[in-house]
Amino acid sequence: MKKTIFSLAAAALAAGMLLASCGKNASQAVSVVPVPVQTDLKSGEFELKAGMTIGVAGDSLMPIANYLAGHLNASTGLSIDVVEGEGNITLRTAQMDTPEGYTLKATSKGVEITGGSYSGVVAGISTLRQLFPAQIESATTVEGVEWKIPAVEITDAPAFAWRGIMLDVSRHFYTPSEIKEFLDLMALYKLNKFHWHLTDDQGWRVEIKKYPKLTENGAWRKFNNHDRGCLSRAKKDSDPDFELPADRIRITEQGDTLYGGYYTQDEIRDIVAYAGNLGIDVVPEIDMPGHMLAAVSNYKGVSCFDQTGWGATFSSPVCPGKESAMEFCKNVYDELIDLFPYEYVHIGGDEVEKTNWKKCPDCQKRMAANNLKNEEELQSWFIHQMEAFINSKGKKMIGWDEILEGGLSNTATVMWWRTWSKDAPERTTGQGNKIVYTPNSQFYLDYQEDKNSIDNIIGYNLNESLSDTTAQKLVMGFQGNIWCEWIPSRERMHYMAVPRLLAIAELGWAQPDKRDVQEFRARLSKQFERLNVMEINYRIPDLEGFNATNVFTDSATLDITCLDPTAQIRYTTDGSVPTAESTLYTGPVTVTESTDFTLATFRPSGKRCDVVRTKFIKESYAPACEASATTPGLVAEWYDYGGEKCSEITSAKLNGKYDVADVTIPADCKGNIGLVINGYINIPADGIYTFALLSDDGSLLIIDGATVIDNDGPHSPREIVGQKALAKGLHQLQVQYFDHNGGQLQLVVTDEQGNSLNPATLYLH
Repeated sequence: MKKTIFSLAAAALAAGMLLASCGKNASQAVSVVPVPVQTDLKSGEFELKAGMTIGVAGDSLMPIANYLAGHLNASTGLSIDVVEGEGNITLRTAQMDTPEGYTLKATSKGVEITGGSYSGVVAGISTLRQLFPAQIESATTVEGVEWKIPAVEITDAPAFAWRGIMLDVSRHFYTPSEIKEFLDLMALYKLNKFHWHLTDDQGWRVEIKKYPKLTENGAWRKFNNHDRGCLSRAKKDSDPDFELPADRIRITEQGDTLYGGYYTQDEIRDIVAYAGNLGIDVVPEIDMPGHMLAAVSNYKGVSCFDQTGWGATFSSPVCPGKESAMEFCKNVYDELIDLFPYEYVHIGGDEVEKTNWKKCPDCQKRMAANNLKNEEELQSWFIHQMEAFINSKGKKMIGWDEILEGGLSNTATVMWWRTWSKDAPERTTGQGNKIVYTPNSQFYLDYQEDKNSIDNIIGYNLNESLSDTTAQKLVMGFQGNIWCEWIPSRERMHYMAVPRLLAIAELGWAQPDKRDVQEFRARLSKQFERLNVMEINYRIPDLEGFNATNVFTDSATLDITCLDPTAQIRYTTDGSVPTAESTLYTGPVTVTESTDFTLATFRPSGKRCDVVRTKFIKESYAPACEASATTPGLVAEWYDYGGEKCSEITSAKLNGKYDVADVTIPADCKGNIGLVINGYINIPADGIYTFALLSDDGSLLIIDGATVIDNDGPHSPREIVGQKALAKGLHQLQVQYFDHNGGQLQLVVTDEQGNSLNPATLYLH
């Protein structure tokens, strides 16, 4: 008889929280994200009181001093003034090894923050804010709070100079106030690069005075598939976060409904100045030569042909063969560069469909004149031309890793995003170029978050892609990207970005010996109250302690843990979506019969977050089958499948068969991948076995003809965990999988004791 308690994460989470409460080290006691280099708690505390001052040593620190004063006054109701010289909180700069380094010393008499530069002082202030009670982040006065921080000495500096977030404002537009709010959030967690993706096929968001049609026409569109998809999701899921903001919709004189918006140059300057006051550099991106439909469809002579639109995969690109197109691109960047003081601008350079170039007489003439062998070298020529122009304006160029194709200049910086382009870091650093890491599997924040996302970011290992320590010195840092095809609102953007944004901040700032997943989770759990006060619509982390399917033979216990202590959990067992009136989860639930639970998390405001379904299945051990399989491994069939359903894979052309040692993608499989992997799983003893199926895109796990895990459909990397009661012996196993752009596929099998089973002895065919 088996009794199973489904609380897989409870022990680890409890251990992390216990360490925090028992004072494993001072950084946990003060709970700062990112973790400082050194934190020494002292006896006593500093209390903020009316009439106190913020003193600055020099006018250059006035912007951040005024920002801090405004922040403190709004929440406390105290009158904290900024003065020159010493204050109760004193800000100053001094020579340090790292410009962004700082020290913070708090005693009962006052607080001193000394930075290696203006940005170092900003970093110290972000730590100071987190030392105060969470209510310090309130935009309105909060009564009854003692505004105290512990006496402490902190010495700190970042591990990496580039700690960035990219926001795509082309697919959906965000207002200047929403951008500033996001910059506030970045500054709180010491993120210092705001990569602003200002243009794409779906919208042109920056005023270019020489080309007014870019915003008159290019900033507005009729509802497209993404817009309609968001509206459909809003209705289907009763989720207002998918609604298109009404203030971004207008009706033309002709009666057309248009959606969009753009920033004037004055608004750009204002936002850039605001970011600068917070120690954040703004990196503008005008993506070219691809992703330029909003431009090429409004001005003749920019594309290869007058007719523009979509090709097989991507849109009509800029024509590098036409002088008029080159002049257009340079004129755009000429205006753009004047708006952004930071040394870098981003050229894009990704996902260029070159079909038009193959047919274009101008492009072919350009190739012949410059001895270019193919269209990849033509793209490289275009990028080099634009880089030379950008350099002539005193700026440096950065681009997506596709700028490696056809040859990389000696001065360009690469932003590596394609995890399947595994050699990009070595190719970049091998010729001495700098690189920023933003591999999509871990750092694309528009991908759905799951229980592994935080751990995968904090545990990211540079050595896996770049083992040479000298080459690693060329890694500038890390960046999270928020692509907004399916993110139409501020609320949805917050939901997708946070809390992973905090993990990226931790990875970029914390020294390698300070990065610890469980210790970070303990500190993160204390940030959710602060985020609620700030009205950040973050995603409540995954509920843990159960699988998608949970199998038992006698009885089981649903024992749920959640990293967010402010969250409420409610559930139903009739298949309905929980409401604020549904049963409140208050502790472990005993299960004696097969039961389907529908769980939902709720914020302190009462707003519902995610809905999760889990099955508890009571079953006997499935008997082994009669089979004579003796060959280790499995057999994978590769189909040239371009669809989005596992059930349709075998309708496509069969490309080949491969013997594989594990559930994995054969090395020869490229492009459209549809896999059907068959064989047997050799179960060593009667028991309940757990299967974790990770895939990007869809996958199915079928054992003895029954679906154990349904991870089907197009999606980013996602792991689903299920269970099956199996008798000792052989059981038929099939995995179906599809993807069209690199992809991932992994199956981990564990026994009842949590031991992973070795694929070398597990699979036969």
